[in-house]
Amino acid sequence: MATEPVRIQPAFKFGEDFELNLRAYELRRAGQTVKLEPTPFEILVALVEQRGNLVGRQQIVERIWGKDVFLDTDNSINVSIRKIRQVLGDDPENPRFIQTVTGKGYRFIAPVVASEEPRGLHILELPPAQQATDVPATVSRIDFKRILVLGLFIAIASGLTLWLVPALSRSKGAVAPIHSIAVLPLDNLSGDPSQDYFADAMTDELITDLAKVGALRVTSRTTVTLYKHTSKNLPQIARELNVDGVVEGSVVRSGQRVRITAQLIRASADQHLWAETYERDLGDALRLQSDVAAAIVQQVRAKLTSGQQAQFRLARAVNPDAYDAYLKGSYYLYNSEVTVPGPLNQAKANFEEAVRKDPNFSRAYSGLANAYLYLVFLGQGQVSAQEGFTKAKEDVAKALELDPENAEAYDVLGQLKWHADLDWNAADRAFNQSLALAPSYSCALEDRALFLAFMGRSADALAEVEKSKQVDPLATEVELGVYFQLRDWNRLVEAGLRETSVNPTEWTVHADLGAGLEGTGKLPEAIAEYQKAVDLSNGNLDAVASLGHAYAVIGNRAAAEKILRRLEQASKMGQASPYLAATLYAGLGNKGKAFELLEKSYRERSLDVASLKPDLRIDNLRSDRRFENLLSRVRLPN
Repeated sequence: MATEPVRIQPAFKFGEDFELNLRAYELRRAGQTVKLEPTPFEILVALVEQRGNLVGRQQIVERIWGKDVFLDTDNSINVSIRKIRQVLGDDPENPRFIQTVTGKGYRFIAPVVASEEPRGLHILELPPAQQATDVPATVSRIDFKRILVLGLFIAIASGLTLWLVPALSRSKGAVAPIHSIAVLPLDNLSGDPSQDYFADAMTDELITDLAKVGALRVTSRTTVTLYKHTSKNLPQIARELNVDGVVEGSVVRSGQRVRITAQLIRASADQHLWAETYERDLGDALRLQSDVAAAIVQQVRAKLTSGQQAQFRLARAVNPDAYDAYLKGSYYLYNSEVTVPGPLNQAKANFEEAVRKDPNFSRAYSGLANAYLYLVFLGQGQVSAQEGFTKAKEDVAKALELDPENAEAYDVLGQLKWHADLDWNAADRAFNQSLALAPSYSCALEDRALFLAFMGRSADALAEVEKSKQVDPLATEVELGVYFQLRDWNRLVEAGLRETSVNPTEWTVHADLGAGLEGTGKLPEAIAEYQKAVDLSNGNLDAVASLGHAYAVIGNRAAAEKILRRLEQASKMGQASPYLAATLYAGLGNKGKAFELLEKSYRERSLDVASLKPDLRIDNLRSDRRFENLLSRVRLPN
C-alpha cells in the first residue's frame, strides 16, 4: 500500500515580511535575522507547522522537553510565548499571529506560505497515493532519464554526506561533555550596593541546588567568591578551577520582584552554550533558583536520579520577608569572617527572623542550627555548649521534619552526633546522607574528612580530602585539620607552612602550624606561631590555651600560670570550657587537677571532649588509668 511521502518545507512565510527558515534555523524579517532563543524558536516552529490547529501545552512540553519532564514548563512556555510575541510585534489582546486558548494551548492564526529555499538541494516530491489517477500510466523516456539522473545525484550526495560528516567530526574532534562547573558570583545590577548580600546569597543558593546533582562536580562557594570582580578571562578561571563550564550572570531586585540572567559558557573555548532570563516574585525565589539550576543541568546533559528530579520539581513558595531574612543569614554565615562573634550573631538573628515569619521554611531552620553550631565552636562565651547543642538539635529536627532531603540539615546532624552525642555510627550515617543528597556540598565533604580522620580511618580521610579539593581547590584548611586529627605532625608542618604563606592573616592556620611544630619538638617556633594565632584572633581562648601549654612544657612556668588564671576566670564566667584549663594543668604536671577538670568537661558534654584523642596538650596523661577510664566512657575509637 502506498503511503504519503514526507514533504520537506524548509521555509515558512507569514505576515508581510516574516520568514521562518528551518535550514538556517533562523527567523528573518525583511531578510534580516531576528534574534530568538532556541526554546521560543522551537515553539514557534511547532505552532507554524500546525497552523490553524490548536497546539496543546502538553504537546509543546513533549516536543521541546520530552516526557516525564521535571522543569517548571508552564513558566517556560509562558516566557517563550511572550518572547515570540515581542519579536513578531503581536498583541495578546488583539492577536495577528498567536491566539491563546485559555487553559488549553495556542493556535497560529496568520496565513502561512510554505516554500522551498531557493538554494541547496531540492527534493523531488511525488504526489500522494490518492492522486495516482491523475498521473499518466506511462512515463516518457525523457522523464525517466530525469528521474534516473536525479536519483543518481541524490545517491551520490548521500554517499558524500555519509563519508564527509564523520570525516569532519574526526578532524574537529567530538565536543567534550561538561562534567564540572563553577558558578561565578552573580553581579548585583540593582543599582544599590546594599543589595550585594542578595546577589552573593543567590549565588550560594544556585551552587547549593547544583551541588545536588551527582553527575556534576560543582565548585564551592568559598572558592568562587575569590573571583568576584576578577579581571581574569573565563578560560583562565576554568584552568585554575579545573572545570569544563562556567556559569555567570546577574541579579536584579526591584521591590518584591527578582530577575536572574544566567549564561553557560564552555570555558576552554570561551564558547557560549545557553542563556536565559528568569523573573519571579521574591516569595517564589526557591522555584526560580530551581528553574535556573534545572536548565543548566539540562544543557550539560547531566543525568538525574528520580530523587534529584523531585528536589528540583518540589521547590515551594516562601514568605518574601522570611526569604530575605534567610538570605541575609546565609550571607553572614557563609560570606563573612566567622571566627569572630559579630557575623555569627547577626546570622543567628536573621535565621530566627526567617523562622518567625515562615515557620515551615526548612532551610531557615538548618541555617539557624548551623549558626548555633558555629557559635559553640567559636567559644568566647557566646553560647554554652549545652545551650548551643540543645538549640541546634531542635532546629535541625524541625528542618528535617519539613524537608527530609535537606542536605545542610544532615551535615549539621552529623556534627551534633559527633561532638554532642558522641555517637560515631549515627554521625557517619548523617554525613553519608548529606553527601548522598548533595555530592558536591563542600561543607559536608570537609566535615566528613575530619570525622574519618578522627575515627582513625586515615586512607578514607585523605581520599575525602582529595574529593574536597576538587570541589574547593583554593580552600585547603581541611587538610590541616585532617593531619591534626591523624596526629601527623610532620605533614601538618609542611601544609601549615604552605598555607601561612598564602593566608598569613588566618589565625587558625597559625594555630595548626603551631601544633605541628610542637608535635615535632620545635617549641620556640611553636610558641611564635601560637602567639600569632592569639594576636590575629583577638585572644581566642583555645589559641591562648595552646600558647600557655607550650610555655609550661618549655619551662616558662610564670607565663603559663598567668594564662592559666585567665582561663580559669573565663571558665567561671561561662566563657570557656574547663577542658582548656585542664590542658594547662597537664602541661604544668598537675595531673590530679587536670583529671578533675576533664571529668567536669565530660559531665557538661563540653565540645572539647571529642578532642581527647588527637590533642597533644594532654599527652602526658595518656598512660594514666584514669585516662583509659575516661576514654572508655567517651567511647572514643582506637
